[in-house]
Amino acid sequence: MTVFFTIGHSTRSIETLIDLLRNRDIRLLIDVRSVPRSRTNPQFNADTLPGALAKARIGYERIAELGGLRGAQKAVPPELNAFWRNAGFHNFADYAMSESFSRGFATLRELGRRSERCAIMCAEALWWRCHRRIIADYLIAAGEKVVHIVGPDHDAPGRLTEAARPGPDGRLTYPAQPRQGSLCFTPPPDEDTPPPSPHPPAG
Repeated sequence: MTVFFTIGHSTRSIETLIDLLRNRDIRLLIDVRSVPRSRTNPQFNADTLPGALAKARIGYERIAELGGLRGAQKAVPPELNAFWRNAGFHNFADYAMSESFSRGFATLRELGRRSERCAIMCAEALWWRCHRRIIADYLIAAGEKVVHIVGPDHDAPGRLTEAARPGPDGRLTYPAQPRQGSLCFTPPPDEDTPPPSPHPPAG
């Protein structure tokens, strides 16, 4: 069975990131950042990261179509994904209904099948604060297994966001839920994570 891990590089060292991947026998890192570089963490820039991973026998691919930080999608009625009151999540959920996302998602699944154990990487350490949360929903809805890497000895099993509604075409909608929170930007109740932040997700 293909296992899709997710990870955020945050301020980790490249050695720490590689250790987290190798300890889980991950063979391919798939970059889903919109901007694959960082002034504060240049060790994760796309022009140097692949070489560092190759030394550890870990492959690298980037799927630009799965990058976050999307603008408003005017063609999508706002009520379809009204569960996401945080604009960053709402915009990405709308974008995920596009053909561009579908192409990137198909590439992701194919790379996952070839590698058998891959990790989806963005910058944000906490998966529930990152657009990879929605990518994970699409994988789970498609029958794939998802595991979120939280720390050296801490993984969180992927679970479908409760508001997600799979459609016959494979696309997800997130309609508003009764008595939902003000931002819908919270971790699952069993995650030992800090309180949510009002800032938009990384991407």
